[in-house]
Amino acid sequence: MAAPVAVAAARAVRWAARAVAAGPLLLGSARLLESCALRAAVLPARWSGSSSALGSILGLPAEKPAGNLGQHPPPVATSKKEQDRMLRDQPDQPQNPKVLRIAIIGAPNAGKSTLSNQLLGRKVFPVSRKVHTTRCKARGVVTYEDTQLIILDTPGLTSPFKAKRHKLDEAMLTDPWDSMKHADLVLVLVDVSDHWTRNCLSKEVLKCLSQFPQIPSVLVLNKVDLLKKKFILLELVTELTEGIVNGRKLEVRSAFKRNSSSSAKSPLQITQASPPESRAHEPHCLQETDQAQEGSSLDNSGDTRAFESSLVTEEAQGPKCYGPRDLKNMKGWPCFQEIFMLAALHGEEVDVLKRYLLMQAKPGPWEFHSGVLTSQSPQEICDNIIREKILEYLPLEVPYGVIQVTEMWEEGPSGELLIVQNLLVPRKSHMMMLIGRGGKVISRIAQEAGQDLMNVFLCDVRLKLKVEVKS
Repeated sequence: MAAPVAVAAARAVRWAARAVAAGPLLLGSARLLESCALRAAVLPARWSGSSSALGSILGLPAEKPAGNLGQHPPPVATSKKEQDRMLRDQPDQPQNPKVLRIAIIGAPNAGKSTLSNQLLGRKVFPVSRKVHTTRCKARGVVTYEDTQLIILDTPGLTSPFKAKRHKLDEAMLTDPWDSMKHADLVLVLVDVSDHWTRNCLSKEVLKCLSQFPQIPSVLVLNKVDLLKKKFILLELVTELTEGIVNGRKLEVRSAFKRNSSSSAKSPLQITQASPPESRAHEPHCLQETDQAQEGSSLDNSGDTRAFESSLVTEEAQGPKCYGPRDLKNMKGWPCFQEIFMLAALHGEEVDVLKRYLLMQAKPGPWEFHSGVLTSQSPQEICDNIIREKILEYLPLEVPYGVIQVTEMWEEGPSGELLIVQNLLVPRKSHMMMLIGRGGKVISRIAQEAGQDLMNVFLCDVRLKLKVEVKS
């Protein structure tokens, strides 16, 4: 029970250590991780290997990873008929199959589709910096040995007012809820680089979690690499969990010590209390020291800051149901079972989460053949990837009014895929923006989308885009 909290804190320390190695973070000969002490009962075996952030900090013996976690996923069929046939095929069940259905929810643009693509090992879901890139729910399939993970990638949870503002379909409001009904586990993704929203879960997310309290939930802090001050992670954990993780209360205590002249050492301590029944025979502290680089500072200012943080946990009350009145005063969710910190865009720490998900799978029949990567049709994937590029290159609300019409989809004489798509826009000014000066914008969209499609289908793709003003 104590391990998830310890691991969450350890991951924060690990990211701080990475930041030290990557750039200027400390002054003189200061050590950010001079002292990392952990007082706890004996850790479960599954947290003691190389797959654990805690294991890396404590210097525990590294375990060889079991396989490559399916880093060579199957391609998507280029023909809708072939894709439909594979979806209808009976799954090639192993002797002892296991399955886990995972719903990924969160605010728009939190990185849900990026994380889904990283877990799948191939980009099949659209990704953009603009909100509402994902317009409907889609399923991705990870098959590894005897285990199948079914990833339910959903649109960002939004309110009816925002859905009307962006002219979104009703499915944008209902799909996340429908996915929760079929999920065995839910990942709640939070963008920690957004200082406007990172300190609390949205009301839509809290409402969704409160409607399905029986489904285990996991907090995933994303875009950690963009966070300059890594110690904020421990504070975010406290706020986003209401101070409770896996039924245990936790508290993060931090203090800043300013010293403008000396190069004082900077200890960071994580302390975890043992359960009452085990305190009598509490084991000695495990310690690990990590040398940091010299000639740096905690932030861009010239002050030396020694950051001290401690995390204490104790038994909390059992789970309870939360009504609308409770949610009004809540910033986080007190029923998370685990916490993960990662950078989905670069794939950092995604394998740690993937191994955890594989371990959570329960005995049960597979839903898909092992050759299936997604439930989407090849045309849907093509439309989504082209729309992703349009969202990237057109300003403001302009891309949301583009209508895509596929005019040709066939196999060429050399086995290449030939695609011609017409992009209909409401105004001539929008057409000029989409084409760009000298056709540069539309050419870049076609080139980038074609490359992504080649990676999905693993074949040559010839993509031609036309732009017209719709009548």
